[in-house]
Amino acid sequence: MSKKDFLVELGTEELPPKALLKLSKSFHAGVVEGLKKESLAHGEVKSFATPRRLAILVSAVDAKQADRLTEKFGPAVKAAFDPDGNPTRAADGFAKSCGVTVADLGRAPKDGVEKLCFSFTLPGKSTNELLPAIVNSALVKLPIPKRMRWGTSRDEFVRPVHWLVMLFGEEVVPSTIMGVESGADSFGHRFHHPDKIRINKASEYEALMLEPGNVIADFTKRRELIRTAILAEGVKLNANTVVDESLLDEVTGLVEYPVALTGKFDKLFLEVPSEALTLAMKSHQKCFYLLNNEEDLLPYFVTVSNIRSNDPSQVTKGNERVIRPRLADAKFFYETDKQASLESRLDQLKKVVFQKKLGTVYDRSLRVANLAKFIAVDTGQNEAQSERAAMLSKCDLVTNMVGEFADLQGVMGSYYAANDGEPELVATAISEQYMPKYAGGDLPSTAIGSILAIADKLDSIAGLFAIGQPPTGSKDPFALRRSAIGVLRIMVENKLNLDLLACIETSLKGFESLEIDSDTAEKIFEFMLERFRSWYSDEGIPSNVFQSVMAVKPRKPYDFAKRIQAVSSFVKLNESAALAAANKRVSNLLDKVDDTSLSTEVSAKLLVDDAEKVLFQQLRDKELSTAPLFDGGDYTSGLAELAQLKESVDSFFDDVLVMCDDKSVQNNRIALLQRLRDIFLKVADISFLHTS
Repeated sequence: MSKKDFLVELGTEELPPKALLKLSKSFHAGVVEGLKKESLAHGEVKSFATPRRLAILVSAVDAKQADRLTEKFGPAVKAAFDPDGNPTRAADGFAKSCGVTVADLGRAPKDGVEKLCFSFTLPGKSTNELLPAIVNSALVKLPIPKRMRWGTSRDEFVRPVHWLVMLFGEEVVPSTIMGVESGADSFGHRFHHPDKIRINKASEYEALMLEPGNVIADFTKRRELIRTAILAEGVKLNANTVVDESLLDEVTGLVEYPVALTGKFDKLFLEVPSEALTLAMKSHQKCFYLLNNEEDLLPYFVTVSNIRSNDPSQVTKGNERVIRPRLADAKFFYETDKQASLESRLDQLKKVVFQKKLGTVYDRSLRVANLAKFIAVDTGQNEAQSERAAMLSKCDLVTNMVGEFADLQGVMGSYYAANDGEPELVATAISEQYMPKYAGGDLPSTAIGSILAIADKLDSIAGLFAIGQPPTGSKDPFALRRSAIGVLRIMVENKLNLDLLACIETSLKGFESLEIDSDTAEKIFEFMLERFRSWYSDEGIPSNVFQSVMAVKPRKPYDFAKRIQAVSSFVKLNESAALAAANKRVSNLLDKVDDTSLSTEVSAKLLVDDAEKVLFQQLRDKELSTAPLFDGGDYTSGLAELAQLKESVDSFFDDVLVMCDDKSVQNNRIALLQRLRDIFLKVADISFLHTS
């Protein structure tokens, strides 16, 4: 079968730069899916994306579909003929639909019933016929939250469409998509080559875009060229250009032929916190900032131009003129904000609604402060500073700087707290309250920062559960799952031995005006512990190991993590499988026993068989030797001790009949097994480790 290269390019007004890469990947996936659906084999698929185009080049596509042998089934044979063997109306109708007589039909089993059937060859369609629908379907599926119309057209897309190239080999694929007829003419750079570029062959696309088009069509190549260029600009100044990957993607989506230029600004602006300056440069001007070897901000920036100017200095001066007012605004906001203390802004928080049913941000600050104080007492940290940090933590929300740059909340609060003379730990905690900001993000480095971050997140989780707005299915509009993971990470990785359920209950007490269901605290506790499931799954911990610990619901996340580690070590021991099976057997047996008869009081006088006497003696020894280990959280050593019970447990089940006729002996043996199960439950329910 002959093969040809296929090219599709959609030319548009400037596409949204932040979404460009996502749109390109989706377009790529849609075209590949369409080719697969139509059974069209192909070679390499390459994507191209610039501000003014989305394109796909597919090499070696089948020129047509292969012919397919198709079988069509009709009525059951029993219903197709009457008792005399004459065709029924059902048989005649099926034959007519196939364009043949009943005599031409075959018979074949389907779904356990013999039916009439007709086999025929379905000719494959030419690829030219199929490509327009494939492309159109891929474009319709693009992740575009809000589509627009243009002119008098009823077509909708993310931006107005101006041209469409569709070539299969050297031939134009006739089509009209988004109101535009396909052709072989593309366009180059808006300024450097605005004229038409005739593409005679699909495989020549990328080369023609570069020369004469002055367009680097490959997104990845363009991004890496920008990276190299902006880093080189830093080297010229003996500085390091900071490459923000999301900004790099955005800038790549803004230019078709990048040129890196370095500008400078007044050193006076360096008096402003560097976070404010860098955010102004990144968010407003899409510039990269530079640091010296000591990682201090330098009064320079690197911008990426879409124009290859004959006089680059003029472009640089233009960017310097534009960036100055942005930095001046930041300086003005900073100087103005410092004139009022954070504490003086508390009254303003009474006018800022956090959530209609949960009150104002001021109400929230009071709740977080109360919870922070509770956690500080439990962890032996400074109560007054924890409470103070919580009360001041949201005051920067009403400052000018955070009003302009929302991403600086917490950061500016820390600077303003230091300016007000607040203790260093209080100021640092304010900057750490939102940590971790994303999955795998940095955790608070200070104890008070950890306390504030936990209290802040728990208040949101508890409040939204209290008013009946927990996450449902895949929907989590308030990112409570992320907050819960954040709380767990802080407790585990910062080794805070906190009682999570007690923290939740304390948090819920702060919502005095709400009628809260009695089981809300338990629901929140379960919700948060469930977050460990995906955490440990990502770490490669088997689900039965997680479930064994989850079954006993340790109230302290740090303790939960230590138990997981212990069970993970235990399953590697030779004795673990037998002991897990024994625990499963004990669990099943105890489930059948009346709860009122369960006891752990074992009478030595009622021990008859040697196997049960040995187990009882060894169990008492292990209860004594493991008690200090379990009390100290050394579950790994404790389970290693209990592994030594294997032989006596095996002998017990081999030689002893638990459900014997003597009721008192039977109950005594059940009590012995209950004690065996209880000592393992001090760590986990290892019966979940039994796999068969």
